[in-house]
Amino acid sequence: MKKRLLYYQIIKQLEHKNALVVTGMRQVGKTTLLRQIYDEIKDKPKLWFDFDNPLEQKLFEDEDYRNIYLQLTQMVQNPGKKIYCFLDEIQNFPEITKVIKYLIDHYRVKFIVTGSSNFYLKNLFPESLSGRKFLFQLNPLRFPEYLYFNDQIDLKEILSSNLQSNIDKSSIFIHKKYQTFYNQYLTFGGFPEVAVNSDKQTKELILKNIVASFFEKDIRILANYSNIRELRDLLLLLVPRVGSMIDISKIASELGVDRPKIYRYLEYLQGVFMIKLLPKYSKSIDRAVAGRKKVYFSDSGILNTLGRVNDGQLFENTVINQLSNYGDIAFYNQRQSSEIDAIMDQKIAFEIKLNAVPKDYQKLLKITDKLSVKQSYLVSKKYNENLKQTITPVVL
Repeated sequence: MKKRLLYYQIIKQLEHKNALVVTGMRQVGKTTLLRQIYDEIKDKPKLWFDFDNPLEQKLFEDEDYRNIYLQLTQMVQNPGKKIYCFLDEIQNFPEITKVIKYLIDHYRVKFIVTGSSNFYLKNLFPESLSGRKFLFQLNPLRFPEYLYFNDQIDLKEILSSNLQSNIDKSSIFIHKKYQTFYNQYLTFGGFPEVAVNSDKQTKELILKNIVASFFEKDIRILANYSNIRELRDLLLLLVPRVGSMIDISKIASELGVDRPKIYRYLEYLQGVFMIKLLPKYSKSIDRAVAGRKKVYFSDSGILNTLGRVNDGQLFENTVINQLSNYGDIAFYNQRQSSEIDAIMDQKIAFEIKLNAVPKDYQKLLKITDKLSVKQSYLVSKKYNENLKQTITPVVL
């Protein structure tokens, strides 16, 4: 099994005292990543616990945390050495964060853990593990990883690349070389199991299972059946709104629920990595937080499984996900008259087009000059080799 790019970042921190926490959607590859790190540790005491299994939580339920440590030492061959403790799906046992904090502080146990929901983790960790964790987010495959998993490029090529170097190599040759793979990526997204499977029907079945798993496991927090139904209906309402600013009042009216509940549902859907809510670009943090947001789904395969959108929406959704791997993204909108699809880290502007033409860049440049954004590009599905400011999405 090939390794994700995140693997090479995490193993650099194995000797640091902090817990290493990997979050991300279900079936995005967190457990596989954790197993690969586990296998990398060959000559040190190590233990594995799967918290999807309630029996494996039991050891950590002892109210005396010293007893927990004693039991851990009895389970390894070299109890005098530092213990590496791997915990999979810790959101199933929220109390574990207090145990982790104690064992880090008193016995320097090294924890490498996964969790499928920021909705749980962000509320638990600030209090329990403040200053004692490094947080990593594992997303669906970015397109260079997708090519790597399909044996089209080698690992060295993507490990040595960055956003600017990728943009610089944009060309008609690169575009045509990987266009077929990118069309597959648009349709089926970047879940690893989907990416490496060549059969269309199997890809679709895997994606349906991922969506079903979301409803079976992630929404257990919503015990009320009517809430679960409302959340399902909200997801379906968001599909045709991809790439648009969402009107909370209108959605609340369509669902027949109050606005505060819609805000809670949206926060939850972000917390389990189902959607992205892009803030409005502003030099003022307060305005960016308070302004209306655009909605995107975190994987185009999931989006296509839940419903159908037009080609422009699907392309924009995919490119926004690609760009999000490189920095913080916001959109610019001024009274519905001028707009930029994505501004990264307040420095680089991207306008996303199915077929970019020179007037698109002229319009983009006019807006970015006013905003003092120095770099700007058109991302075009149909690559225009005569327009030097255009880049192909296959490099992102």
